[in-house]
Amino acid sequence: MTDPKRCRRLEENLCFAVYQANHAFTAAYRPLLEPLGLTYPQYLVLLLLWERDGLAVKEIGARLGLDSGTLTPLLKRLEGAGLVARARNAADERQVQVTLTPKGRAMEAEAAAIFPALACRAGDDAAALRDRLLELAERLRPTP
Repeated sequence: MTDPKRCRRLEENLCFAVYQANHAFTAAYRPLLEPLGLTYPQYLVLLLLWERDGLAVKEIGARLGLDSGTLTPLLKRLEGAGLVARARNAADERQVQVTLTPKGRAMEAEAAAIFPALACRAGDDAAALRDRLLELAERLRPTP
């Protein structure tokens, strides 16, 4: 069992290490995304759309863990930049679909060098670490 006093030290907490890594990732992405005029959350939305174009706003939010209050302004900025279009689903007016514009599709080629640049910096064990973090996230999610 872990000593409770030891857990009070900031550096001993796993959550702090994850927090620090998150900030480091955001900082590492910033200079790679700036030439494209993107923020890290905008890049994540585009990654999803490059995987599968025409996602519902609700699905994007679920995949990224973002609520509509955060996602809506982000999508408006992407739309204002001419990278995505939003439209009501003809079959279900309650749903808003997000699709890439030709400019948004073309940006995928411009962004292609981002992943390899960061994968190289992350090291050989990055895939194993990613898998462990995803497992941890799943264990920490509240059960319905």
